[in-house]
Amino acid sequence: MTKALLIVGCMTCLPLHANAWGMLGHRIVGQIAEAHLSKKALKGVKGVLGNETLAMASNWGDFIKSDTSYNYLYNWHFVNLPAGLDKQGVFNVLDKVQEPNVYNKVPEMVAILKDNNSSAEQKVFAMRMLVHLIGDLNQPMHTARKDDLGGNKVAVTWFGEKSNLHRVWDEGLIEYQQLSYTEYAKAIDYPSTAQLASWNGLSLRDYVYGSYEACNQIYAKTKGDDKLSYQYNFNFLKLLNEQLLKGGICLANVLNEIYK
Repeated sequence: MTKALLIVGCMTCLPLHANAWGMLGHRIVGQIAEAHLSKKALKGVKGVLGNETLAMASNWGDFIKSDTSYNYLYNWHFVNLPAGLDKQGVFNVLDKVQEPNVYNKVPEMVAILKDNNSSAEQKVFAMRMLVHLIGDLNQPMHTARKDDLGGNKVAVTWFGEKSNLHRVWDEGLIEYQQLSYTEYAKAIDYPSTAQLASWNGLSLRDYVYGSYEACNQIYAKTKGDDKLSYQYNFNFLKLLNEQLLKGGICLANVLNEIYK
């Protein structure tokens, strides 16, 4: 049994929808964001992370799960949203939910980075988690249903291999493109003028709602025991790429605002 399989086996007793995008997806978001930073933001990020790029910092939030003292971070990676909500309904849920989640933890990381009294260690933690969490909130299955653990209980096959809906969106679709994270970022980092104008004006909860809308599209066209392969990739590649690109732009916007 490989080390990766052993880790998965050890986690079967835990809720499973805390991983998002996989390593490639998070790095794609970080790589795109770095390309859209202002000079001040680039300087600010470097002041916190040194020579560590946003792409390389982006997976720290998952890597740190190997340290049990960070178990409290589990709920930070997602927010559960019921089916059938309109935009105001989503906002109402976000405003009422008090337990830690991706929506309410992003502002906390921003506040740490803005606070001149934060220690260097606190800022490194906040920067790494901010990069990771914004990637998470733009992964549609991280605004999904509590009852199926964000699609983890929706069993499917992916090119003949047993999988689940969440894993397909974490890793399967992205890895199927057979690109490195730098190649992938370069391939999709062409936001239109209309996209930039729209995304630049969004609030954090608008981004969550956009992810929820994408999640609804996925649920509508993916059922338990579906056999997913070429057609699924064809149907959802545009949405996948838009969410990755949107995540990168969102992260850049947040960092540009912090260091304006």
